Amino acid sequence: MSGLSEQGAAGELGNAVEGYLLWQARIAEAEQRAQDFVEPMQWLTTSQRMEIECQYVSDTLRRSRQDLERLAARSMSLRAEYEHRYRQLRRRCLGLTLTVCAVFTTVATLLSTL
Repeated sequence: MSGLSEQGAAGELGNAVEGYLLWQARIAEAEQRAQDFVEPMQWLTTSQRMEIECQYVSDTLRRSRQDLERLAARSMSLRAEYEHRYRQLRRRCLGLTLTVCAVFTTVATLLSTL
């Protein structure tokens, strides 16, 4: 049992590290896109260029966060739906199995009395 909890903790740590690295990659991508966006605007001063880049990165990361939150909510919703369907399917299979066993038992009992 302790092995499972250790794997769970390691898995959570791995997920956290992966999430951190993915977010850092998203930040780097947003910064690069912001620089590419302002590059053709040669008339901007350095401070204006930096302000636009900062706003661009901020907006991109805000939108990315909203997208990720929507995906996470949808994922949780789908998981709950699938778990509910799985429980229903499991109940049906159990009911069918018990019914088949009861029928076979009844048939075997009737045949043995003949």
